[in-house]
Amino acid sequence: MCRLLYISSQEKFQVKDYLKKFALISKNSKEYQGHGWGCAIWEDDMWKYYKNLNPIWEDSFEKFGETIRLIAHARSAFRDQGISIENNMPFYDENYVFIFNGELSGVRIKEKGRIGAEKIFNFIKRFDKGNIKEAIAKGTEAIKKLTSYIRAMNIIIADKKNAYVYSHFNENPEYFTMHFLQNENMNIVCSEKLDTNKRWRKINNNSLLEF
Repeated sequence: MCRLLYISSQEKFQVKDYLKKFALISKNSKEYQGHGWGCAIWEDDMWKYYKNLNPIWEDSFEKFGETIRLIAHARSAFRDQGISIENNMPFYDENYVFIFNGELSGVRIKEKGRIGAEKIFNFIKRFDKGNIKEAIAKGTEAIKKLTSYIRAMNIIIADKKNAYVYSHFNENPEYFTMHFLQNENMNIVCSEKLDTNKRWRKINNNSLLEF
């Protein structure tokens, strides 16, 4: 399943420095993560987007500058299907940026979207009455009730100030457990440890955190 990354910082950081690390863990993942990638970079008080259909480890990151927030997604397409740039995450609208990894089967939800992840994004927004954290909590609970089996459902949704990380899985905790690293200046959330720093912590299964 796909690899996820979110970073927020009090001080500007070089995007390329973290994308290089993210590309490396994507390349070395036990599942193939080379069905394209994408990112959202906070610039001039708004998100700017980039997507590429090539594997992330084949791209050059020199074109990116500094930022205080970054979201990135490396794709492992379900059954190697639907490989097109339109299906690359992040998905986004005027308010939110969304990335996902996981696999659901027997989903009894009618929702618009090209692939399952986009349908989950749109479904969660049905519950948004001005508080996206509550919408995620209600939306994911509804999805669990309307789905035969969830291998994993890990979600990061960011707005203009915060990011919300939801993690749920029923197998392979070593692979699906999300991790975070915090210090006084920076929050990093990733689908696995981004580097060898010993301060990485696991995000609990069935949890919803705000960063």
